[in-house]
Amino acid sequence: MAEAIDLFRRALAGAARAIARDPDVEVAFASEAAPPSGKTARVPSPGPSMQPKLVAEARGAADSLALRLRHHNDRLHASAAPVDPDARAVFDALETARFEALGARTMSGVRNNLSELTEARVRGDAILRARSAEEVPLATAIGLLARQRLTGDAPPASARSGLDLVAPWIEEKAGVELDALALTLDDQAAFAKVARRLLEDLDLAAASEESEQPPEEGGEGEEGEEGGPEQGEDENETGPSAGEAEMRAEQVDQEGDADTSPQEMELGDDDLADGDDTAESALSAPARRNWDLSPETDYKPFTTRFDEMVEADELCDEEELTRLRAYLDQQMGGLHNVVTKLANRLQRRLMAQQARSWDFDQEEGLLDAARLARVVVNPMHSLSYKIERDTEFRDTVVGVLIDNSGSMRGRPIAIAAICADILTRTLERVGVASEVLGFTTRAWKGGQSRELWLSDGRPANPGRLNDLRHIVYKRADEPYRHAKRNLGLMMREGLLKENIDGEALLWAHNRLIARPEERRILMVISDGAPVDDSTASANGGAYLERHLRQVIEWVERRSTVELVAIGIGHDVTRYYSRAVTIMDAEQLGGAMIEQLARLFETP
Repeated sequence: MAEAIDLFRRALAGAARAIARDPDVEVAFASEAAPPSGKTARVPSPGPSMQPKLVAEARGAADSLALRLRHHNDRLHASAAPVDPDARAVFDALETARFEALGARTMSGVRNNLSELTEARVRGDAILRARSAEEVPLATAIGLLARQRLTGDAPPASARSGLDLVAPWIEEKAGVELDALALTLDDQAAFAKVARRLLEDLDLAAASEESEQPPEEGGEGEEGEEGGPEQGEDENETGPSAGEAEMRAEQVDQEGDADTSPQEMELGDDDLADGDDTAESALSAPARRNWDLSPETDYKPFTTRFDEMVEADELCDEEELTRLRAYLDQQMGGLHNVVTKLANRLQRRLMAQQARSWDFDQEEGLLDAARLARVVVNPMHSLSYKIERDTEFRDTVVGVLIDNSGSMRGRPIAIAAICADILTRTLERVGVASEVLGFTTRAWKGGQSRELWLSDGRPANPGRLNDLRHIVYKRADEPYRHAKRNLGLMMREGLLKENIDGEALLWAHNRLIARPEERRILMVISDGAPVDDSTASANGGAYLERHLRQVIEWVERRSTVELVAIGIGHDVTRYYSRAVTIMDAEQLGGAMIEQLARLFETP
């Protein structure tokens, strides 16, 4: 029997190594569940009889450690965590829900194992004994609610009575932020920012509290005092590379002060009393605390359990991605030269704006060497200094959201990919961050969401009945050379299906809101109105279009994200106030460049 237990332990460790993509993961049996130590999962022993429930709990504990090693960065987490112990416990529970959801949403076996682990976690938790709201541990309650939002899995029945004591209050105060967590699931830095806003909503962390604290040496995922921040950091880093972790940690640090926009800081009481447009727009800026991340609407998904947000390289293997990129390069043909000329024109415009300009004869700044001669000639002259003027568009991020629906198949999607490719290269040359996103569905005419609706007896007004697929082709922080191949995925046969524009627009918008840049621009490229037959047949033909209009109006009126749209053979000016319609896909490159040029020239 001992051999069977040891064989199970080795199999468990092998599965954990595969999930974590780390050959150093180990599994050790203990009399009861214990927190992981470094890369070792300490799981409860299933005993000689190999009880199925204990076996599943052990698998869940090993899976959780593996997902933490794969998707979690200790240093980034520490830099964003609050100081208050109660707030930190909630923050930790939200992060655990995040990386476990990434595994549960893509692997059904892992999902089942984590469900058993969740049951085991609450078995000894105070939430089971709570008789009043004050007795409920908020970290447990919020962790369970976040898990439900991110995976669709209901909390354990044993915790329901305790959870019901605080759930209405949590939903009232922080329901919007709980909903927003799913939008940043694969981005730990952005997720941490939403989690901090959630803590502020619940008065667990003050808005003015600094979100950063020094990374702990020998912290979670590291043992001993050696190999701290200055020794062997690259070898011990989990998740992203050490360089990326440092960059993201700095980003989180910068975002700690982002809740107050420059406009708000400059507004005094007299300005607010005037009730002018400037004051109104400053107060409605999305950087302020408790800003809603979605408009008020009757739109809803029937379930989000089957939705996915994926990196482009996760949808096919490297060999196919390389082949698709080569095919895209062939499609460029004569178009490449045309769009490149337009891109060069945009670059010249931006470089002209970026050219250095100085204010001279200042009392402080950089010493003006050109004026030292007059000091030598006449010592009575004081030293002269100069200050470089800021360039407005340096702190800017541009998001490109491309409709990946079936109607874009052929030349339109090829040109969209080519233009996005050249545009991101151009913006990178002048120091402007950019990301490229795509949206479609996982199935035609409804997927697993529709099957679930049918099995539930076809309830009336179910909401969206298809499974979303949101694709990240290039992240804003990712260099063009790393994402170049990903853009070829748009050429893949079978990728392009239905288009549900409203939710995709919200997703792209909220990704930009989570960015630290002061100016955010979102460009939408589409060739038609939202289409999903299963949703339309169950909710009415105008259901998706009405939601899209509500989202657009909300972004244009309330958000600081600058929204522009380009319609290919489709009049998008009836939706977007700042838009252009082109009748030939060949005109797309020029339209993209001109729209961006106008935005950057806007004073």
